[in-house]
Amino acid sequence: MAPEEKSENSEHAEHPEHSEGGRYTAKGKEFTRDTRYIQTRITTDGRDGFPVEAGRYRLVAARACPWANRAIIVRRLLGLEDAISLGTPGPTHDARSWTFDLDPGGKDPVLGIERLQEAYFARDPEYPRGITVPAIVDTTTGAVVTNDFAQMTLDLSSEWVDHHRDGAPDLYPEGLREEIDAVNDRVFREVNNGVYRCGFAGSQEAYDTAYARLWESLDWLEDRLAGQRYLVGDTITEADVRLFTTLVRFDAVYHGHFKCNRNKLSEMPALWGYARDLFQTPGFGDTIDFAQIKEHYYVVHTDINPTQIVPQGPDLSGWLTAHGRDQLGGRPFGGGSAPGPVREGERVEAGHSPLA
Repeated sequence: MAPEEKSENSEHAEHPEHSEGGRYTAKGKEFTRDTRYIQTRITTDGRDGFPVEAGRYRLVAARACPWANRAIIVRRLLGLEDAISLGTPGPTHDARSWTFDLDPGGKDPVLGIERLQEAYFARDPEYPRGITVPAIVDTTTGAVVTNDFAQMTLDLSSEWVDHHRDGAPDLYPEGLREEIDAVNDRVFREVNNGVYRCGFAGSQEAYDTAYARLWESLDWLEDRLAGQRYLVGDTITEADVRLFTTLVRFDAVYHGHFKCNRNKLSEMPALWGYARDLFQTPGFGDTIDFAQIKEHYYVVHTDINPTQIVPQGPDLSGWLTAHGRDQLGGRPFGGGSAPGPVREGERVEAGHSPLA
């Protein structure tokens, strides 16, 4: 697990409120994320018992979830479609699990299960924590190998190199890893998880603190990106993937639903241009399903949206407007190239994105 995501709240108690469908807040308390994940890794040498092997593993990743969206983007950028299959649960879930309600018969066509929970229980019949996405499942046993989303994408970059497409970018270059890790640490704590601390705050004080931390870091990012095209170096890296999945959800969900409403993303010139630049880059925007994103947040979080009404807006056409970020230089894929068209069966449904 990446150090920034392993350290925060790693020892805190279980969250009883999370065992109740639709409940994510604890009255009078700040929101804390349980960051204890299954840390088993799939590696070239198979030191944890799971060697890299094309066709053996299935990535289960809901398009609605920002943490899962990371893995979908990295898999596509690196061209791992033939090596690791993709299962996509529907946008909503109950207290028990994500379900495969988008698939024929309500079952994942490869794993043959209705609920992701079944794959977790295949590994541990008494698995005690949340059934989270993304998860990588061993198709030979039907059991989850890992749900450690932070380490997962790093391993896709570093351990699956033999299966990368020709022209795949280096998303975690050796010479920039220290800076990438430092940026990722702040972005995770204050932005990726910061929007949740605002939305699931159980007191005014907890919300006010989370809000201040979020906007301090968004202003820092605005300043940083005013003079450079990407977060670290002059190419797309893991850091950009991690920030993008929060930014692309900001105006559609976090601004209103999570009360992150000092201003919209579209009112921050550098961040808005940066987000549009990535959205229009193959591998990013073509993974985004705004309809599923909105349905997930507004329907699942019944404690903060008891009516489960999903808003019609915002207008998404702005995502396709000119961004001008290429004037800052930079090479999106370094010495490599963009991924090809999205595979048949993995395309975002028509009408769910301005790109679709």
